[in-house]
Amino acid sequence: MTYKYDFLVIGSGIAGMSFALKVAQKGRVALVCKTTIDEANTALAQGGVASVTNIEVDDFDKHIHDTMVAGDWLSDPAAVEKVVKGAPEQIRQLIQWGVDFDKKENGDFDLHREGGHSEFRILHHADNTGFEIQESLIKAVRSHPEIDVFENHFAIEIITQHHLGKIVTRRTPDITCYGAYVLDTASGQVDKFLAKTTVMATGGVGAVYLTTTNPLVATGDGIAMVYRAKGTVKDMEFIQFHPTALFHPGDRPSFLITEAMRGYGAVLRNLKGEEFMQKYDPRLSLAPRDIVARAIDSEMKLHGDDHVFLDVTHKDPEETKKHFPNIYRHCLGLGIDITRDYIPVAPAAHYLCGGIKVDGNAESSIRHLYAVGECSCTGLHGGNRLASNSLIEAVVYADAAARHAASVVDGISLRDDVPDWNDDGTRHPEEMVLIVQSLKEVNQIMGTYVGIVRSNLRLDRAWNRLDLLYEETERLFKCSKASREICELRNIINVGYLIMRQAKERKESRGLHYTVDYPPVKDNNI
Repeated sequence: MTYKYDFLVIGSGIAGMSFALKVAQKGRVALVCKTTIDEANTALAQGGVASVTNIEVDDFDKHIHDTMVAGDWLSDPAAVEKVVKGAPEQIRQLIQWGVDFDKKENGDFDLHREGGHSEFRILHHADNTGFEIQESLIKAVRSHPEIDVFENHFAIEIITQHHLGKIVTRRTPDITCYGAYVLDTASGQVDKFLAKTTVMATGGVGAVYLTTTNPLVATGDGIAMVYRAKGTVKDMEFIQFHPTALFHPGDRPSFLITEAMRGYGAVLRNLKGEEFMQKYDPRLSLAPRDIVARAIDSEMKLHGDDHVFLDVTHKDPEETKKHFPNIYRHCLGLGIDITRDYIPVAPAAHYLCGGIKVDGNAESSIRHLYAVGECSCTGLHGGNRLASNSLIEAVVYADAAARHAASVVDGISLRDDVPDWNDDGTRHPEEMVLIVQSLKEVNQIMGTYVGIVRSNLRLDRAWNRLDLLYEETERLFKCSKASREICELRNIINVGYLIMRQAKERKESRGLHYTVDYPPVKDNNI
């Protein structure tokens, strides 16, 4: 079947839905969701949205400086300024769509402060800000007459000149996107979605790793599709790991133990019950996220353990329950009373700072193709993401993309010569067992060799092993009917390769990329 739209949006998080709402006044929009519209990283964002709102004490320059410091001065100054200065307007837009940010009794925003921020500037809705935003946007999208939502539809490939018989390489000028081939997972049919403009809003890559805080739909689909279409992908080596995810084997995604608990006074211990952060940083358990994650990783490797402990038993039990009711209830359900028992924790893949390279309009290197949200690389995050900058980046760049796409859409024509998807493959009885085993191998390779701490030897070993899996998977893909499972595996391998390759290319320890072969220069001022 062939669908024709002015705008095709692939992904239903905050970035994709806010773009859809803004361009719907200009034309028809198709919103393609891999599963259901509510399954996205946005809903899992606990913290909040960073924006300068209390101008009596805060200002743009402070937020810009905090972002540059967190990004290890690798952030693009223009992107940082764009997001920081554009944030207040987008906050007002979110409120118009129904987002309810917590306020004080006097009506002012109840602002929080998080690691790396010099002022209180985090707007939030209790401890489930992302869920509140997601629900508000879903209501607005569902009620809009110009937006068609396609749930359980999986984008396989974007359509370019390649599908019209032209040889396309990374040196081909003016590669152009004409839409996407999309699998209807209910029927097994691959449909053509032709569009004047296409937007990737497919989220992160956490599922590449076995241990992740991301929903398991975060398989890097958009990044892999754009890379295969010869688009530019950048900064994939910068994977942010959250240091304290609850260690409970079998859980995917992992439950987060907020950094606020360490701010509250929780102490990290090894399995012998010994504190260890004094060996790594004078700030102990209150050191920045990347330092704590590397310290935990080091302790686990040193002792051959698969987790460490977070100890909050020395604090007043009632105060602990009051401050962390959700964590208390969740852990208690697993037989862990955090007021009396140590909490088992381990680092987990959390956020991708790189992705599809875009300009100030969120347009990729492929014409008529935009990328917004975690799958994009705007330049904002540089080597490391400042807490709560991701949601505001998503809406600021979605707004930029919407403005640009709306201004050019009338001058773009739909292609009528795009062939149907070639579905000559067959189902193999052994297909699923092969896919499941290959996925386990990818997760193991990435976690062991391309994790928090890297080395040239580990990356070389990962390269060799992933290359074999790539060849096997491509052969299986070419002789199989398209399925979500084989496509996700293919994407995960592509993304793993990009993380590994760009890690190999960076000959320094910088930001979230730490390699033992190029140790960072010690900062004696800490």
